[in-house]
Amino acid sequence: MSLDAAIDRYLSYLVVEKGLSKNTIEAYSRDLQSFQRFLKKPPDPKALRQSDILEYLIWRKKQGVKGISLYRALVCLRGFCGFCYREGLALGDVTATIDLPKLKRKLPVFLSTYQTARLLSLPRPKNPIGLRDRAMLELLYATGLRVSELVGLRLDQIDLNEGFLRTMGKGSKERVVPVGEQAREVVRLYLRDGRGCLLGKKRESRYLFVSRLGEKLTRQAFWVGLRNQARGLGVRFSVSPHVLRHSFATHLLEGGADLRAVQEMLGHADISTTQIYTHVSRKHLIAVHEKFHPRG
Repeated sequence: MSLDAAIDRYLSYLVVEKGLSKNTIEAYSRDLQSFQRFLKKPPDPKALRQSDILEYLIWRKKQGVKGISLYRALVCLRGFCGFCYREGLALGDVTATIDLPKLKRKLPVFLSTYQTARLLSLPRPKNPIGLRDRAMLELLYATGLRVSELVGLRLDQIDLNEGFLRTMGKGSKERVVPVGEQAREVVRLYLRDGRGCLLGKKRESRYLFVSRLGEKLTRQAFWVGLRNQARGLGVRFSVSPHVLRHSFATHLLEGGADLRAVQEMLGHADISTTQIYTHVSRKHLIAVHEKFHPRG
């Protein structure tokens, strides 16, 4: 079997059996295509050598790829080579003795409650676009959704009367997330006065948030809009949709929320992923102690 056919088979396996998200599949596909281009004359999977993998990683590093991107490339190749060996497409796993580097885990950046309140007030609900943007920001902060989950939210996935929404996260796992009253009111206002204007009389959409052309809003369009709105905040980092997700989790934990409950709302498969926010919360508590304790 050719390397190209083996890659197609592996990607199908990730979709059908592993249930990985579309974004993850696309990232793995890009890494494997990059590996193919590096080899120039891709061999049969049985002819792959450990040196091919190592030389490729060195080449990627010289190209300026580093950190999490280089780590993901190796994870991708390890998964692919292990799959080929298990499926009898290769004589062995040439990545078996290549150790993954230890990544220094960065603490997530987040907005303070004051900065968050300012950001949420920036879109002016005087027109349909402002109503939509305000509703999206409020819902994002109220639920901690990933941006792909937010823009992909359908009308039938949110219940404003009961105060919850259903979303399909990574690995096609559905979860239920509460929606606070303030966010619900803003979404109701958008549905009443904004969404219909964006759709027009002849257009229909199953998606909650739509563009000025009545189409599903893209992740990129929302990210660009958020970045432009956040310029007036004066923070030292770029404000992305994920920063609001970080803020959601951090503020919940600072307020005394249970770690398991936050894990469930974020849709983390492993609680160790959620635990990184406890480090942020500890830093907050230390800062409060130093500021207000007589001997801080």
